[in-house]
Amino acid sequence: MSTQSKTHSKTLALLGAMTAALSIAGAASAEEQEKCFGVALAGENGCAAGPGTTCAGTSKVDYQGNAWTLVPAGTCADIELPAMMDGTARMGSLEALERDLPMDS
Repeated sequence: MSTQSKTHSKTLALLGAMTAALSIAGAASAEEQEKCFGVALAGENGCAAGPGTTCAGTSKVDYQGNAWTLVPAGTCADIELPAMMDGTARMGSLEALERDLPMDS
């Protein structure tokens, strides 16, 4: 095998190893996120935001309880949100909430 062929083979092997490592890192990042309901601003939610919405970006009100966004795992309940109009504290949830839902028109 020529020197050029050996160099080319080593380069391909290195690129393959880097691609595999990046794929594993990407999968680990995806696993480290969770759906957090009630923290997205209007139009900035992830998919499936409950009745009246179809997919990403379709929530109608800020902090809509049945709309979610991906957040780092373990941070959902710690996200600082403004209080509701009556002064009640808002918190994110790992399950859909019944608060801040759009009014039927």
